[in-house]
Amino acid sequence: MKKIILLSSCLLGIAIVQTSDAQSIGSLLKSAGQKVTSSSKSKTSAGNSNLTESQAGSGVKDLLSTSLINSVTALNKPNAFWQSAYKILLPEPLHTADGVLRKLNMGSVADSAEYRMNRAAESAVAFAKPIFTDAIKQMTLTDAIGLVNGGDNSITNYFRNKTHDTLVKAFTPSIQAELDKNGSISAYSQVVSKYNAIPLVKKANPDLSNYVAGKAVDALFDQIGKQEKDIRTNPAAQTTSILKSVFGGGK
Repeated sequence: MKKIILLSSCLLGIAIVQTSDAQSIGSLLKSAGQKVTSSSKSKTSAGNSNLTESQAGSGVKDLLSTSLINSVTALNKPNAFWQSAYKILLPEPLHTADGVLRKLNMGSVADSAEYRMNRAAESAVAFAKPIFTDAIKQMTLTDAIGLVNGGDNSITNYFRNKTHDTLVKAFTPSIQAELDKNGSISAYSQVVSKYNAIPLVKKANPDLSNYVAGKAVDALFDQIGKQEKDIRTNPAAQTTSILKSVFGGGK
């Protein structure tokens, strides 16, 4: 019990990451999208028969840009994780100590530890934009056509497959810097090492930064997926002329 309380106490000093401006995402992706939209003008063979490959590329770029801006804006602010379904809890098996801590009137300690983790995640999502910019540059016209004519989350799933691991790596340094303040990471690692040495217990993950980064990336793609579906099906969400022409006004 002392070990778990030590873990939570060490995390109390974690500082909140300053938020970043998400509005530059659109211009970054617009530049990246030029590679996709500047070449072939041939017609697509599925979906909208009047849609060119260039238009498909522009449509994917605009949808991703809009979805990413809205998603980062939604998550890159206080309480976006802490007071939502995205709330990040201490990793198992340490999270199971929560009930014991509350019985000992130490629930506020666990809450504070988790609060700092969620604050770090809220700031880390702002680091997503250059990763998506690079992914847009690598997308082919053939990819774009398939994505436009795909399902409600085809674009989200495509970029999840292309960028998930890179995003986790990009988020981790920012998160680690916050959790490492006042020796929190070092103390956490020592506690986990001692805990994992106990025979027959489920082993705890010693990499707290990577754990939080993974949760932040999962939340980001969940938001992007919701945005994509809305743009595909809701004319009011098609806020640019290319979105209206490519995704058919929600039809």
